[in-house]
Amino acid sequence: MPAVLIIDDDPQFRYMLAETFRDEGFEVDEAPDGKKGLRAYRAAPSDIVIVDMIMPEQEGVETIMAFRKEFPAVPIIAISGGGRLSPLPYLELALQFGAARVFTKPFDRKQFLAAVRELLDPEPHH
Repeated sequence: MPAVLIIDDDPQFRYMLAETFRDEGFEVDEAPDGKKGLRAYRAAPSDIVIVDMIMPEQEGVETIMAFRKEFPAVPIIAISGGGRLSPLPYLELALQFGAARVFTKPFDRKQFLAAVRELLDPEPHH
């Protein structure tokens, strides 16, 4: 069973995303910020990490940098609804610092899950 760690400060969004993954047969771990996310990952590593870009305590870029330093191989998907500005600058930074994929909120669940599956199993099936 693949495991996912969702790091997002919005409890409703986190719950919705967690339920989506549970419905797809994933084991789900959640954290409200980057610091807690890193602690959760150290305690129980996941196969993939979803990181919101704008959070209190430790925001997304910092969190991605910390994961890259400590866990260089784990695939990371960065998500952002933006702040007062467009989410694009945050997501561009996320890619520069090592996120494998980026999505703006709200996103299409099927496309999102397809990206997750692709990162977990990069070999194409014929």
